[in-house]
Amino acid sequence: MKKAIIAVLASLSLLAGVFIPSPIDSGKVEAASYKDTAIKEGKKVIGTKYKWGGTTKSGFDCSGFVNYAFKKAGKSLPRTTADLYKKGQKVSKSKLKKGDIVFFQTYKKGASHVGIYIGDNKFIHADSTKGVTITSLSNSYWKSKYYNAKRI
Repeated sequence: MKKAIIAVLASLSLLAGVFIPSPIDSGKVEAASYKDTAIKEGKKVIGTKYKWGGTTKSGFDCSGFVNYAFKKAGKSLPRTTADLYKKGQKVSKSKLKKGDIVFFQTYKKGASHVGIYIGDNKFIHADSTKGVTITSLSNSYWKSKYYNAKRI
């Protein structure tokens, strides 16, 4: 009888493992994973020159760079900064997480520049003078131009 009860309990524990989702299956790990991949892909093209309208390694504009990095990570995003800004949930600057998209108001009212937050108060973006680079959000120019952030 003991052996039968143990066999039933063992079978039930195996079935429970199949039907009870683990934290790995929750989608949260996957979301972080594609964002980490986008950051990794973005870092691979550091130094690529800036090109207005550029979407490839021969030259990027800011939204073309963000689109490229996320596409390499398997996530399709809108092409322009304005359309990117329409997506996701707003995130306060103090709650930024790796992979959040940061927006800046530069040459026109509203979001006109975009980058990817990489942690440690830094973001990666296609700068019009430096090309793809990593910059601190505390940089005096970018700090004064910070507009908002979104989590996709």
